[in-house]
Amino acid sequence: MRNSSRGKNERIAIAVLAKAPLPGFAKTRLIPALGAERAALLQARLVEHSVATACAARIGPVTLWGAPDESHPLFQSIGARRGVALARQGGGDLGERMLAAVAAADMPVLVIGADCPALTADHLRMAADILRSGADAAIIPAEDGGYALIGLRAPAPALFSAMHWSVPSVMEETRRRLRDLGMTWQEPVTLWDLDLPEDIERLRQIGLHDLIPSANA
Repeated sequence: MRNSSRGKNERIAIAVLAKAPLPGFAKTRLIPALGAERAALLQARLVEHSVATACAARIGPVTLWGAPDESHPLFQSIGARRGVALARQGGGDLGERMLAAVAAADMPVLVIGADCPALTADHLRMAADILRSGADAAIIPAEDGGYALIGLRAPAPALFSAMHWSVPSVMEETRRRLRDLGMTWQEPVTLWDLDLPEDIERLRQIGLHDLIPSANA
């Protein structure tokens, strides 16, 4: 049974959904700029960064959901070093995999990916506080029309089913569904995803140049 207690100390789980850093599998839209190997190395660093951020928030248990599964050595290493749980994303589209992560938690949960290096521990705490205040959902939209984080007090399958993902209308459609469901939510900030070659320069601008693989990596 999901814990229904609320308050400033209520535990909020964090689910980090990430692709294994395999060449040709992760960060494919960056391959023209970086090459498959460097794009995969960037993915590895982004996963490390995202899990470190989740752990630094100290709001509740962290689970790393790996794709295609949790067996990649990077995931196993992070699990051992960080003490986070590992899980397999499994099949289905992005919505089905996100819903599975929400449903697996026995408490309110924040779902994030590894595509938003601008997401900080403070942002996670902010989203957690929104849920603790009684809102049904907390969402951090992304500049591309999607979102970098969704937090829910309880599973809401209608937010994830039959959704066209990776299109600029995702956030707009999510808002429409939230309204139709009569759910309350807040959007504390808008961030950006690292998806395109021009986004790499933004890493330097926010002081995360160490995430960028060198040309001879």
